Amino acid sequence: MPQTKRTLTGVLSGLAGLVGLSVVAGVLVTATVTPVFAVTGAAAAQSIDLFEGLPSNLKVDRPMQPTTIYSKDANGADQVMARFYDQNRIPVKYDQVAPVLIDALLASEDKNFYTHGGIDIAGTIKAVVGNVSGSSTNGGSSISQQYVKNVLLQECEKGVPLNDAKRDDKLNQCWVDAASAVGSKGIARKLQEIRYATAIEKQYSKNDILIGYLNLVNFGGTTYGIEAAAQRYFSVSASQLNAVQAATLVGMVQNPNAFRIDMPGGTYDCDKDGNNCKNSQADGYKDTLTRRNYVLSRMEVLGKITKAEYEADKVQPITPAIKTPSSGCGDAGGNAFFCQYVKATLENDTSLDSVLGPVKDRSDKLLRGGLNVYTTLSAPMQSAALQAMADHTTPTIEGMDFGAAATTIDPKTGRILAIAQNTGFTEEQSDTATSGLTQYVYAADSAHGGGIGFSVGSTYKIFTLIDWLEKGHSVRETLAAPVKNYTMKCGNSTMTTDTPIKNFNNQSGYTGTPMQFTRDSLNSGFLSMASKLDLCEINQVAQRMGVHLGDGGSVTDQNVPFDVLGSKNIAALDMASAYAAVANNGTRCAPYAIDKITGPDGTDIPLPPPACTEVIKPEIAATAAYALQGVMNSGGTGSRANPDDGTPLIGKTGTHESAQTMLVDSSTAATTAVWVGQANGDADIYNYYSHDVNVPDIRYGLSRQITAAANTFFPGGAFPDPSQSLLKQSYTNLPSVVGMTVDQATQTLEGAGFSVSVGAPVQSNLPADQVAQQDPGPGQAVTGSTITISPSNGQGVSVPNVVGKTMGDAATALQQAGFQAVKGTCTPGNGDDSGTVSATSPAAGTAAPKGSSVTLNYVKKNCQG
Repeated sequence: MPQTKRTLTGVLSGLAGLVGLSVVAGVLVTATVTPVFAVTGAAAAQSIDLFEGLPSNLKVDRPMQPTTIYSKDANGADQVMARFYDQNRIPVKYDQVAPVLIDALLASEDKNFYTHGGIDIAGTIKAVVGNVSGSSTNGGSSISQQYVKNVLLQECEKGVPLNDAKRDDKLNQCWVDAASAVGSKGIARKLQEIRYATAIEKQYSKNDILIGYLNLVNFGGTTYGIEAAAQRYFSVSASQLNAVQAATLVGMVQNPNAFRIDMPGGTYDCDKDGNNCKNSQADGYKDTLTRRNYVLSRMEVLGKITKAEYEADKVQPITPAIKTPSSGCGDAGGNAFFCQYVKATLENDTSLDSVLGPVKDRSDKLLRGGLNVYTTLSAPMQSAALQAMADHTTPTIEGMDFGAAATTIDPKTGRILAIAQNTGFTEEQSDTATSGLTQYVYAADSAHGGGIGFSVGSTYKIFTLIDWLEKGHSVRETLAAPVKNYTMKCGNSTMTTDTPIKNFNNQSGYTGTPMQFTRDSLNSGFLSMASKLDLCEINQVAQRMGVHLGDGGSVTDQNVPFDVLGSKNIAALDMASAYAAVANNGTRCAPYAIDKITGPDGTDIPLPPPACTEVIKPEIAATAAYALQGVMNSGGTGSRANPDDGTPLIGKTGTHESAQTMLVDSSTAATTAVWVGQANGDADIYNYYSHDVNVPDIRYGLSRQITAAANTFFPGGAFPDPSQSLLKQSYTNLPSVVGMTVDQATQTLEGAGFSVSVGAPVQSNLPADQVAQQDPGPGQAVTGSTITISPSNGQGVSVPNVVGKTMGDAATALQQAGFQAVKGTCTPGNGDDSGTVSATSPAAGTAAPKGSSVTLNYVKKNCQG
């Protein structure tokens, strides 16, 4: 291109016409490093004026840093659980870098670093001239200038969101703008670079600039900074590098992706199939070796190593000791699903908006923010949960998509102490049924790394129990609970179960109390309770206690009768939290997994306090706990999960459609929820076994082992005494139904709150099918108790009243009524000479069969005559 057509932009506009560019570059460099100078010629003076107008205040911000998640080990010391990064960088201080690395860097890149004012004058002039001619895009940079270039590059890269569809193009443009621009843009970049470089030399010490550069610079791929590079390529810390390793790493910064030594197949200039690349293990990483030996030669020339050391070092081959870092929960081992829960919290939990910003920016914060996240994980509790999971489950069971999860929380704070799962963890989508690997946290909802949850079965009955108590009902109230269709209301609507409900193990219904129904997990019993309540309000209790659908929806969005029995998909952690509220005297503390977050500089980032709210009254919680203890005691459905170590426990079992099982139990100090079932699909889990145990029964042993550990590490105490007003038996006025038809009597008694049992027909003068007797009779009776009614057989005759008649007249009257008179007991007195009737058996008015005998007891002056 003819020189007359070349133009410069920005602050250099028109500069070429004033003076030759090489002269301008020299003058500008001189101006930046010489406090007092004399310039002759208007063109040169104008050039300096233009240069002085460039910005000089470089914003040296924190570089992108990984976020690190920590847990406590068994001794209470912090240990790394996982790291997440866009750029793998581990910032270090100046004294944490081996001196030989500093020597190698300065010898090869900037031997006058500690004496110049920030600019490599000769190299800069060469670079500017090269940019004008288009013959060079690199070179001529002091360490200070390279630091500036990397700061500008870092700021540009930080401005490109991770989810930007054109991210790769924009990152490439960042590199072009910061390091590769040629022509007029290259000159402008170089002049701005030296302007910034001279400015930072006045603001920072030489050592600060040097370590700032070493912490920023790229070493290939996602490896940034000298510490990450030393660990990546040689599996040592930067403080432990030897001369050969130091020279290798320093040599790489000139062209990091071409000189990297973690790609045995080579780094560039591959054939069409991606093979036979250059700088490979096969060619001894030739390019990297050449650059390394150049660095060693410069060290020898400048006296940083001896001639003998140089000769010995340069013949050594490139021998990397690659240590591959991970970004994610893959390295967290058995803690991976707890880690995934924490990661999802950092990314999605809206309660952290004030701390971490809006959810849309969270991925950038996670991968670039340099956060230090300290978790609630209890190492002893987690270890016990993992051991229990290994003892009772397997990653896969042929024929089904087997899943199991357990979580333990502190009911007094909401701290999540453990999350264990039967599967292995993977960051990728996987066929869990065959691989036993998944990325989903089975114990959590979709917002915290899980899926849509699982049907929780009868563990949901706790909400019917609580609503029952809140409506003033007693746990000792008696209800009929037959196997039948039940009708219940929901606001102004009514709905009926479409098929008669079955009880577990085809148990028949019975008349009993909520205490018994809870102990036995009687489906018909809870439907009977719900029929006297409001279904909508039962689901509202669940919502109030912090329960939501696994996909984030509300449990009140849809209301159907079978909600009472736990048909909704809910995360085990949510159910644990609800039971924890009962164990914590009615106060629910929302589950959380993060105790503390600090910034890259170690400064605490204030977190919202634990969200603890009273969701049920203490007396309701105490009485519910009283009923729920029956589940875990002898005879209860959860007794097989009780470690029987003397710790009082509440709990509830649940099974749904032969596909899902759950068990939640709690002491006053630790709440554990266990889920076992079909992770995907609808296989009948009763057809499968693990460790010779039928899948539905795994929950008992699994929960028992985890709960035993929880009782050891977090000892619980006695639950508060229940409310006496919610334990009493209530009484209701029992009406008389004698003379009513059996149907009328049944309707009347059930309408009054009683159960009805129809006995065998009895002798009566009432028409057949009319109630002739009831037991107990009219008056006060226990609410909900069973009243036995006996219909008439229609064959009875009423015994006439013959008391006071003479024995002859009485016999005649009885004969006329169809009875036979039989002389009974004589009592001396003032009666007729033949005797006067004093009583009959049966008594007057009693129904008796025709032809039967009526005994006449009588009074007579002389019973001997």
